[in-house]
Amino acid sequence: MITLRQDSQGFIRMNRHFPASAAVSITFTDGTQEVLTGKRLNQVYDEALAAYRAENQLDAKGFSRGPRKKVHPGIEFVAVRPGMAE
Repeated sequence: MITLRQDSQGFIRMNRHFPASAAVSITFTDGTQEVLTGKRLNQVYDEALAAYRAENQLDAKGFSRGPRKKVHPGIEFVAVRPGMAE
């Protein structure tokens, strides 16, 4: 089981996918705890990554097709909230 703790802004550190069958326990700032599957958490990560890429005008692979400038290639923190296991 993988154990994660939500920070004060509502995020967990996640910079990669977890194994789909893994059980991931998240302790939220309000003290509640929830167990999610790796598959569900990977879906949340993919949604956050898609939103990041859209905000930064990147294509589906994370490349900028506009003028050259330094862009962070991905995300490292994912927003979570109680009740996401459904």
